[in-house]
Amino acid sequence: MNNNALSDLIQFIFIGLQRGSIYAMVAMGYNIIYNSTGVINLAQGEFVVLGGLMMVTMTTTLNLAIPVGFLLTVLFVTLVGILMERFTITPIKNASVLRLIIITIAVSILMKGMAMCVWGKGTHFMRHFSSETPFEIAGATILPQTLWIIGMLIMIVAAFIYFFNYTMIGKTMRACSINRDSARLAGINDRNMVMLSFALSAGIGGIAGIIITPIIQMDYGRGALLGLKGFGAAVVGGLGNSIGAVVAGLLLGIVEAMGGGYISSHYMDAIALLILLIVLFVRPSGIFGSSEVSRLKEF
Repeated sequence: MNNNALSDLIQFIFIGLQRGSIYAMVAMGYNIIYNSTGVINLAQGEFVVLGGLMMVTMTTTLNLAIPVGFLLTVLFVTLVGILMERFTITPIKNASVLRLIIITIAVSILMKGMAMCVWGKGTHFMRHFSSETPFEIAGATILPQTLWIIGMLIMIVAAFIYFFNYTMIGKTMRACSINRDSARLAGINDRNMVMLSFALSAGIGGIAGIIITPIIQMDYGRGALLGLKGFGAAVVGGLGNSIGAVVAGLLLGIVEAMGGGYISSHYMDAIALLILLIVLFVRPSGIFGSSEVSRLKEF
């Protein structure tokens, strides 16, 4: 492999890691809610959009410092996730999973329409978290913002592992995901756990939107595609397996970037969807999935 080919390969890997990190975060959001409720929250992509657009408002319109805007934006999107659960999921008693999924689609459409009314149809941009001067590695370049994205994914995964394995609330949420009826009999308020799952999912989606906006810019209509890619990562990794979703998201991003670089950029979106279809046909439970298929068949 000559130097140019090697630098191209490294460049595509950098691009893939950047895109894949976002897919992984969106996929983690899907899995948190799925594990608690069995529901696929198809409004997850809108949390990403809301995070990006709100961060633009905080830092560009209100001229707040990035750390302050970051914190306020995550809190805002988290609150939106809580309100979504309280006003659209909780009031429905003994609803089927299909009905709840349809409700999340309706919420997605509503959030998209509200974002269009508030921020308009144009694209919005914000400054990078740090320098915009790229680093050069083996002939390839990587933006500091890309390092922020990858670093944020690592921090979220570490916090995720610690929360669900070493905190009482995290263990309680795991108990609800394993057997909700038994957890309820043990005195656990399963409704609060569901609310917390929506809050965490929305918060992760908001963070994904914040850190990607300086690179891709953000508009009200990006949620559907970002949500679809994240859902693809969740399925490929094994629905309900968040660590598997992270690995699958990174792989999807890298394969997508490779396909765009070596074949055509016009096929980047199609490549990820093709991988999803192949996995669904060959291994419906996903690469790292085990019992999730049987769970889906019960509904």
